[in-house]
Amino acid sequence: MFERMREDIQSVFHRDPAARNTFEVVTCYPGLHAVWLHRAAHSLWRSGWKWPARVVSNFGRWLTGIEIHPGARIGRRFFIDHGMGIVIGETAEIGNDVTLYQGVTLGGTSWNKGKRHPTLEDGVVVGAGAKVLGPFTVGAGAKIGSNAVVTKAVPAGATAVGIPGKIIVKSDGEQEAKRQAMAEKIGFDAYGVGQDMPDPVARAIGQLLDHLHAVDGRLEGMCKALTALGSDYCGKDLPTLRDEDFADVCKDQQASDKPAA
Repeated sequence: MFERMREDIQSVFHRDPAARNTFEVVTCYPGLHAVWLHRAAHSLWRSGWKWPARVVSNFGRWLTGIEIHPGARIGRRFFIDHGMGIVIGETAEIGNDVTLYQGVTLGGTSWNKGKRHPTLEDGVVVGAGAKVLGPFTVGAGAKIGSNAVVTKAVPAGATAVGIPGKIIVKSDGEQEAKRQAMAEKIGFDAYGVGQDMPDPVARAIGQLLDHLHAVDGRLEGMCKALTALGSDYCGKDLPTLRDEDFADVCKDQQASDKPAA
């Protein structure tokens, strides 16, 4: 039990830069209190003590503003940031290293007695105010944007935003590696914005990098074919792109971004 509590405290330090010391975390983090009270309530629930389990759960709700049904199954290092207004239903299942922000609902869409709440796999992050409703799975490492309403399964590593929730990014490790290699080759970083919440401009630039990569590959194939035929047409190196060539452009752009006096 104490090992799990130490893990919970460390998870706060890993995911909240505002955490300063252990005493502060133990005494001032309602998300931590809610998780610990839920473990007691869940143990009672599994032992058949349904009413005492609901009493402990209701006390946790009164103390923290976080409502977790004692029947919900929660994994290790579960982190609730801020927490006020969170609701987690009876048949919800939460994996390891999951993060929820304030106002999140893991709810159901029917009155059936069976599985009616979502399953969040390892490493899922759900933004503030999001509603995840129904008996489906949110894959490992997926992200749910703030205030999104998600009623369908989310693939592992994907990002879902909007009402209704739509998949805007699906992780493709090989494709991302190609884009990064092309960006480094031409001296431009298309990922100066945060990767957690993709930017439409960065996504468009990513498409351009995909196109450049395909063109680059095609040119290399043509050069090899010409070399095999005895031509030296492709023997010359392509001109390099230097940072100083773009210095004036960057200065002009920064000047245009400043508000008028």
